[in-house]
Amino acid sequence: MKTVTRFPRKVVEYPDMLIAMPDGTKLSARVWMPEDAGERPVPAILEHLPYRKRDGTTARDSLTHPYFAGHGYACIRTDMRGNGDSEGLMADEYTEQELRDAVNTIAWVSQQRWCNGNVGMMGISWGGFNALQVAAKQPPALKAIVTLCSTDDRYADDIHYKGGLLLNENLGWGATMLSYSSRPPDPALRADNWKLLWLRRLENEPFLPAVWLRHQTRDAYWKRGSVCEDYRAIEAATLAIGGWGDAYKNAVARLVEGIGGRTKGIVGPWVHKYPHFAVPKPAIGFLQEALRWWDCWLKDIETGVEDDPAMRLYLMDSVPPKESYEERDGRWIAERFWPAPEIVTETLHFGHDGELADIVSPMLPQTVASPQDCGMTGGEYCAIWLGPELPGDQRPDDKKSVCFDTAPLIEPMDIVGAPIVRLTLSADRPRAMVAVRLCDVHPDGASTRITYGVLNLCHRNGHEHPEAIVPGDEMDVVVRLDDIAYRVPEGHRLRVAVSSTYWPLVWPSPEPVTLSLASGAVELPLRAPAAGDEVSFPEPEGAEPWKTKTLKKSAHERSVHTDPATGLVTLRIVDDFGKIRDQDHGLVHASVARETWTIRADDPLSAVGDTHWTQAYSRGKWQIRTETYASMRSDAENFFLKGRIEAYEGKTLVFERDFDETIPRGFI
Repeated sequence: MKTVTRFPRKVVEYPDMLIAMPDGTKLSARVWMPEDAGERPVPAILEHLPYRKRDGTTARDSLTHPYFAGHGYACIRTDMRGNGDSEGLMADEYTEQELRDAVNTIAWVSQQRWCNGNVGMMGISWGGFNALQVAAKQPPALKAIVTLCSTDDRYADDIHYKGGLLLNENLGWGATMLSYSSRPPDPALRADNWKLLWLRRLENEPFLPAVWLRHQTRDAYWKRGSVCEDYRAIEAATLAIGGWGDAYKNAVARLVEGIGGRTKGIVGPWVHKYPHFAVPKPAIGFLQEALRWWDCWLKDIETGVEDDPAMRLYLMDSVPPKESYEERDGRWIAERFWPAPEIVTETLHFGHDGELADIVSPMLPQTVASPQDCGMTGGEYCAIWLGPELPGDQRPDDKKSVCFDTAPLIEPMDIVGAPIVRLTLSADRPRAMVAVRLCDVHPDGASTRITYGVLNLCHRNGHEHPEAIVPGDEMDVVVRLDDIAYRVPEGHRLRVAVSSTYWPLVWPSPEPVTLSLASGAVELPLRAPAAGDEVSFPEPEGAEPWKTKTLKKSAHERSVHTDPATGLVTLRIVDDFGKIRDQDHGLVHASVARETWTIRADDPLSAVGDTHWTQAYSRGKWQIRTETYASMRSDAENFFLKGRIEAYEGKTLVFERDFDETIPRGFI
């Protein structure tokens, strides 16, 4: 990345600008703007997050917001109420209070003498979610948004449920937020009341894994804030960006199609990161691309963004399966309209002896009875660049699945869009699931996961009103695989792998399940092979990086162990984020995250998830630390969740709190 130190306008920073909400709660904002904005007002860009502007997102903020400010924008990075250096309490994600605070902040910003009245909103993940949701509220000053790695559907395409199945990330991310929200304000900014604010937060902190698990179907809780319920509510010009290595890749196409008009999409090869510093490469000049967007919609400058293709997608080449990549070969393709009329559907049918072909052939029923540890090569649900998190060689999981292969391809096949798999099957239990993977089988036998999907068979007719399975009755089901742009080369085979389990991505069915697969087919969205790049992007740029001193290097571990005596399979993940000191204000921060997922191949009720986070802050004699724990197990009828917070000032335990929840399983 090229570091830019000179900008058209000189930038000034305000590290702790307080913005009063109508109820008197003060939100803390870090603000960058041109030095002369008071005399030459500028548009504003808001990023509204719970992740702590002083240390949580500082690395990416330092690259991004001064850059925009230097090009004539006021950038406002607020800590949401109940987080960082802001007052108040946070009850949940994407609450009406959170959205009202953002709307009120936009109104406040638009009325400042340094703002010209036009406001944009941007963010990745949480900030991308609430940018969409705030846009649907239609605050008058909000003219444009840039939403990255976000979703339009809080139930079907977030970290809670997928295909009506419980994602284990519901516990993992809930445990992360338990840790994140346990952190205090910085005494350097809140000398008089930091401890009072901290203890009040701890006393009122929600146990979010249980909050989310109480809503196992697509009910009103999830519909609120899911902008897919009414795309027409979004009038702001919307630039949606995602990555094929990220969990939120599917929303980009839906947003472009659903909102229409002034909406454009970009999807690269990246994991869950901003694309000017994301991996796998190629990274792009995201900041320059965003400036084109802001300049058009906030400054009325003709930048050509209205003439950009509806979708710009990175078509990845086939590579040997690895759990991490520094770079992915491929090319940028462009679709003027979306859905793209030139993308056609080719159907391949399951046949006898595991064949996958474009002709229908007789197929004997296939028994699918996967062990509970099928899925261990699937990688992280949401890869965020901490280590070996991507799907590896699929052959171990392929052996635990029923597979259907094509003959070697006689020409390359460009898959662009969402493959659809149609199955006719029955199950021997009233609650069951199916997982489907589309794989690229290399000439040497290596198997790369192209895309995948899962479905709770009780949700076969919709996510609002699940129905028990009648054991033995045949069902026609549709499994939508995740969006992808991928070239399968000549000489490779396509494989569809079907399993009845997928651990540790989703929580298992309450009993071992045997599926009887009577027939199946996969519908592939195919595009004429691209010869080369159809669009291009500038090279990445950024402002000066965050100035820190590393006191302890980061380290990341991911290991799988099978106990030969008990058969217990254990996945252990340790992310030690190291220890650093901010060279400006001197705050020292260290954190460690630990996750353990265990199961026996023959017993779905042996599944257990355990997490433990440590957060530590210090400056001189001031030292605090929090330890947070969360765990989940189940029997056939209930989920059992436990959590704990411990907070220390120095070596003294100043707060402790336990959570203990029992929640009925419903149709999971």
